[in-house]
Amino acid sequence: MYYRQMGKIPHKRHTVFKKEDGSLFREQVMGTRGFSGTESILYHHFMPTEVIKSELVGSYLPEYEQQGALSHRHFITTGIVKNGNALEAREYLLGNQDLLIGTANITAAMESFYRNADGDEMLYIHYGSGIIETMFGTITYRPGDYIVIPIGTIYRVVPNENETTKMLFVESFSQITTPKRYRNEYGQLLEHSPFCERDIRGPEALVTFDVKGEYEVLTKSRGFIHSHILGHHPLDVVGWDGYLYPWAFNIEDFEPITGRVHQPPPVHQTFEGHNFVVCSFVPRLYDYHPEAIPAPYYHSNVNSDELLYYVEGNFMSRKGIQEGSITLHPGGIPHGPHPGKTEASIGKKETLELAVMIDTFHPLKIVKSAGEIEDPAYMYSWIEK
Repeated sequence: MYYRQMGKIPHKRHTVFKKEDGSLFREQVMGTRGFSGTESILYHHFMPTEVIKSELVGSYLPEYEQQGALSHRHFITTGIVKNGNALEAREYLLGNQDLLIGTANITAAMESFYRNADGDEMLYIHYGSGIIETMFGTITYRPGDYIVIPIGTIYRVVPNENETTKMLFVESFSQITTPKRYRNEYGQLLEHSPFCERDIRGPEALVTFDVKGEYEVLTKSRGFIHSHILGHHPLDVVGWDGYLYPWAFNIEDFEPITGRVHQPPPVHQTFEGHNFVVCSFVPRLYDYHPEAIPAPYYHSNVNSDELLYYVEGNFMSRKGIQEGSITLHPGGIPHGPHPGKTEASIGKKETLELAVMIDTFHPLKIVKSAGEIEDPAYMYSWIEK
């Protein structure tokens, strides 16, 4: 990301920065990779280390099903009835050593604050709107937003009243960033990138609370959730600057890359983490070779698993898919268009589909509870009748 500054900060870092009463603001350096990665410096009213009580809540890691036959899978997330705030509503569906993936039906604001100290988070807003309050400032969200929240960021999600927010989430055990091939040696997004810095939104307003009291922050770390009761409001930052902060990018601002013949999935890449990528399938013109086949060719993900979350539209290569469906096409066996979809795509000029794809380079495991929303016939849906 690029440099940003919000609120009040001193002229030089690591120097005296006084309040009006002569006491000091508390400086916090928040950095990754042992201070050699991205970093921001924040200035607090109170010591960020002030904790009144610390308790272990329990493990948050899901239980996976036993390995079965290698199969394509289809999960219908509209069948999930679990809801609540943005933490308790999370339903894990798949995961591995690099990330956890699931959806959440958010019907209430978070009362406690929250931070993930195991890695970054990516929240994709399928529908609904509201705000995310963070220690770096407030971000307003709407449908289509990807929101990337860096490791260790204290935040809470507040949906608009009487409105449900549905999100696809990724809890990554590594940093989520833009693809390296879209950036020059200085970190700036290049002209051939399907989006640029102008499309990326940082926090809009820094709301500061100079308030003492008991406030809970639920912290994910080392595979467990911990409860920390602070002696002050967690959002007590008066200013910050640096390269580490939460940001949003709307899928509508992804400019699709097209060609004379069908383009491979990497042209849709939007983000990447360690051993996974995130891609955006957006409305776009089809291939313009006179004999082009717009539908994807059958392919084998020999070294990766492919997950698709269907947002809206008619996904041109699939039958029996609905909004909120998740399909998993595991590495090792081929997949591609359903019967008749290749022929039907010939001569078509455009697609209006909207979907998020996550490719992982370690096999994804299925959470046991995901079987309750699975379409068991999906593996056999390529049988020609």
